[in-house]
Amino acid sequence: MGITEKKLEVLQRMLDESTYTVALCGSGVVKECGQRTLKTPQMAYEVEEQYGVSPEEIFTTVYYNNRTAQFFEFYKEEILKKPAKVTETARALKKMEEAGKLQCVIDSNIYQQMKCGGCKNVIALHGSIYENTCPHCGKVYSMEYMRDSEKIPRCESCGTVIRPGVKLFGEMMNSTIMSEASRQVEQADVLLLLGTSVASEVYSKYLNHFEGRYLILIHKERQFLDERADLLILEEPRKVLEKLKF
Repeated sequence: MGITEKKLEVLQRMLDESTYTVALCGSGVVKECGQRTLKTPQMAYEVEEQYGVSPEEIFTTVYYNNRTAQFFEFYKEEILKKPAKVTETARALKKMEEAGKLQCVIDSNIYQQMKCGGCKNVIALHGSIYENTCPHCGKVYSMEYMRDSEKIPRCESCGTVIRPGVKLFGEMMNSTIMSEASRQVEQADVLLLLGTSVASEVYSKYLNHFEGRYLILIHKERQFLDERADLLILEEPRKVLEKLKF
């Protein structure tokens, strides 16, 4: 059930007719650029082999606070040294946005592929590796500063350990960001799910707010509750979106 000319025509028509389109980008979009998420079995195995703990343990506030040096060894080596590349998905969404056919991107990707690809209205649910802040004085630091710091990155002004701008496992979501994401989904005429699913741990609660015309799913492999979609295309989003005309 991959991409066919007929399905591509239906997709193009749905997006052309939409008055307000919101795209939700999941882990499948991260995989397109060669990056792996921490919850993939292979990544989890490799992290535990190298660091002696699981990603679910090391990528937490408790580990960050109590074993700070080890946390940053992992964070710099596994997260910051392997930034995700901008793919055709980000470039296609930028074109849609510029054409007035995409009003918002909701992204669970800490690498900010869509924003780096040129999209303007992006909600980063899990934060960004590019926005890091000193929790004491509020000074902001770049990803490069974090990556290139020796051992633990500290604030140049007050010496406090700099807090990565990403959401760690187990942390509460930012209520303001969650509310805005819910509002965008509620406002959508067309909801475009890319590299994620209706049963997504991240996005399923937001889908409860969708009352629009079309729910479109584009992901590589069949997933639970796919039948809820008005249009399902089993393919990598980048291979589909690059064929659209805007």
